[in-house]
Amino acid sequence: MFRGRSTHNLDSKGRLSIPARFRDVLKTKYDNRLIVTNLPGCLAAYPVEEWKSIEEQFTRFRFGPPKVLAFKRYLLGAAVDSNLDGQGRILIPAHLRQGAGIEKEVVLVGQLTHFEIWSSELLEKQLAETRDNFDEISNDIISEYGIGL
Repeated sequence: MFRGRSTHNLDSKGRLSIPARFRDVLKTKYDNRLIVTNLPGCLAAYPVEEWKSIEEQFTRFRFGPPKVLAFKRYLLGAAVDSNLDGQGRILIPAHLRQGAGIEKEVVLVGQLTHFEIWSSELLEKQLAETRDNFDEISNDIISEYGIGL
């Protein structure tokens, strides 16, 4: 499982070093291949096996409804293969970096089955908003989804 946060810098070619603990997960549970795609405000990196289950869910929606097609277009249309090189790095294409506001310093955030790639500045804003509204958010999550601490 992907857990925790770590800060890294992209090199001049847009390559990102994946932390050793995330590489260990990829090596032991998966096959070192990743799919990177858009999420609002950040990028998401999925092991290919996890990504296939997402794609499978969308196969039943070839012609609609329009919301699903728009979501599918946003998520699947941006997806790229980003395999680890010999030094444990992935290349993040320029169009994905630009869309997520990623320039140099990034933070990888574990999300159990995948990890997010954030601009450090944007993540800090997101975390501050969550921190400021934590009680309300946690109460909503408990009542809507039954997830609590």
